[in-house]
Amino acid sequence: MVNFSRLPQKSFLGGITRFFLNFIPDTWVLRILQGPLRGKKWVKGSGVNGYWLGSYEPKNQKLFQGLIKRGDTVFDIGAHVGFYSLLFSQLVGPGGKVFAFEPLSRNVQLLKKHTGLNNISNVVVVECAVAETEGEQFFSESAGNSLGMITNVPQLTKVKTVSLDEFVKNGKIVPNFLKIDVEGAELLVLSGAKELLFKHHPVIFLAIHNNEMRGGCVALFRRFGYRPSILFEDPLNGIYELLCE
Repeated sequence: MVNFSRLPQKSFLGGITRFFLNFIPDTWVLRILQGPLRGKKWVKGSGVNGYWLGSYEPKNQKLFQGLIKRGDTVFDIGAHVGFYSLLFSQLVGPGGKVFAFEPLSRNVQLLKKHTGLNNISNVVVVECAVAETEGEQFFSESAGNSLGMITNVPQLTKVKTVSLDEFVKNGKIVPNFLKIDVEGAELLVLSGAKELLFKHHPVIFLAIHNNEMRGGCVALFRRFGYRPSILFEDPLNGIYELLCE
């Protein structure tokens, strides 16, 4: 897989590549160029170019291919515009199901557009943030559309929230795999999933966004019998990716 994002911006090749990419209208629907989603339709301006170039987080794409099986049920928590939801949909096959949790309406619209463009029927979009309890919470939006998070500070945006324990109980749905990328609300998600973790022990991929959060998440995992392993770490910026089995 060619990882275009690794081309240095100041290099000739990196500069000319980005120059030409900027001329492609954001509204165009393109085919993903490489990787397991090669050939799928994608809205160019819905996120970073790495999505439709197929070079977005190649190690994680490969990891998920090895972990998720046909017929599985996957919760994509922090689904954004659906890149991983599409990948999970393909991996679980017609007999599996993907529940894509995303609170921001702009992202939800693009997520639904991507599933529609690709005639995907095994992805259920849940327009909620995942937290400790069901209700409403303030949501801080980033300048882009990928770094929003639940916050205690009053904001213009309020979103609906659901806990995983409530969602599983009400829908009688048990996931095999969770992908959690919620920009700082990791402990809220896990605190609302204690029964799920204890009874069903799904495999979890967790992105963590500060050093303090890492300690709390690891302690909670160990309390429920998980063995977290570090896939990626950047302690200076407090960024970690864990696989918990």
